[in-house]
Amino acid sequence: MEEGEIEVDSIEIIGFPDITPELARESGFLGVLDLLKVAKHGNGERIYLIRFHYIPPNKTLLHS
Repeated sequence: MEEGEIEVDSIEIIGFPDITPELARESGFLGVLDLLKVAKHGNGERIYLIRFHYIPPNKTLLHS
């Protein structure tokens, strides 16, 4: 991965019904099962949707 920063836009608690095929694709996965294979940790009682974006190195100086 290149240098730069990740900036968190939001952290939200969601439920299993909120994990839709659209959300999975928007998150870079082929579908819900693909997302869960990668993202599920522990017993899966709490689900967090974390939205973030990448800031390239040449713009990190503006945010420091």
